[in-house]
Amino acid sequence: MIPNNLTSMAKNLCQKICLAHLLVLSVWISHALCRPLNEEHMLKRHEEWMARHSRVYPDAAEKEKRYAIFKENVERIEAFNNGVEKGYKLGVNKFADLTNEEFRSLRSGYKRLSFKLMSDSKPTSFRYGNVTAMPTVMDWRKKGAVTSVKNQGTCGCCWAFSAVAAIEGITQLKKGKLISLSEQQLVDCDINGEDEGCEGGFMNSAFQFIKSNHGLATEANYPYQGSEGTCKKKEATPAATINGYEAVPVNNEKALLQAVANQPVSVGIEGSGWDFRFYESGVFSGVCGTHLDHAVTAIGYGTSSAGTKYWLVKNSWGTDWGENGYMRLKRDVTAKQGLCGVAMKASYPIA
Repeated sequence: MIPNNLTSMAKNLCQKICLAHLLVLSVWISHALCRPLNEEHMLKRHEEWMARHSRVYPDAAEKEKRYAIFKENVERIEAFNNGVEKGYKLGVNKFADLTNEEFRSLRSGYKRLSFKLMSDSKPTSFRYGNVTAMPTVMDWRKKGAVTSVKNQGTCGCCWAFSAVAAIEGITQLKKGKLISLSEQQLVDCDINGEDEGCEGGFMNSAFQFIKSNHGLATEANYPYQGSEGTCKKKEATPAATINGYEAVPVNNEKALLQAVANQPVSVGIEGSGWDFRFYESGVFSGVCGTHLDHAVTAIGYGTSSAGTKYWLVKNSWGTDWGENGYMRLKRDVTAKQGLCGVAMKASYPIA
């Protein structure tokens, strides 16, 4: 006969073994179930994202490819936002199913000045060089000198949007009337070897074209199409004119501040970086270089509640990017070129 204490010990051992097996089994089941549930959640997010941005793929293979890119971008964005606080946040925006290479090809459009254009027509004066009394905060939107945020779409004509925004600003300051002007006229008509429609261009040569063309039409008369077309003379009745342009001294954020304190300014930047693409809010201080490939308009400056100085930038990627289409870009950085090269190639129209 087996003693009662041995029987009891055997039962306890058996129970412990069974519990251990159940624990291992439950962990395995949990892991097995967890993966599909997470994947199902991500698939649902992709479907919702597609509906929100009216994205339709031609076939299942393309959808699967785009989903993989979307998933990778989303996971990276969430890891950034859940990591160390950097003063700005990223968001899952309309660019989430594009690779970096695809995004660059679709959304860039700034072209560096050729040596010929630099030597033949580089402005020699800077009228704001002696300005010392500058407000601590400037926002040209509050002065009525900035039109609503526009969207260049997949046409690489950021140069036209940047130049037009600067002209809209100076026109309002000189005439007291804010007029939305035509980017499409530049895309269609300003074809000169430097500016090439959706294939890219440069703001200074756009200013030159508008001066020689004796003005620029309104957006209402010559609306944006998002693609290159034939130059339409009939619709191109000038609504705003300029006398030329001036360049801001190169690699000088103080000089840029002097200019922006007086009018909206066209600037070239590097805007193809991953952080820049998914910027959502805050003062951007992310990784970006000085290979200028995008053009925006500096419409002000200020200091955040945390004490970080910034440039207020109007972009041309629609209101569903950044802070309703705008970005606060860190100002007064160590690099003389400015963050993302913002102080390298800045200019403004003269009216």
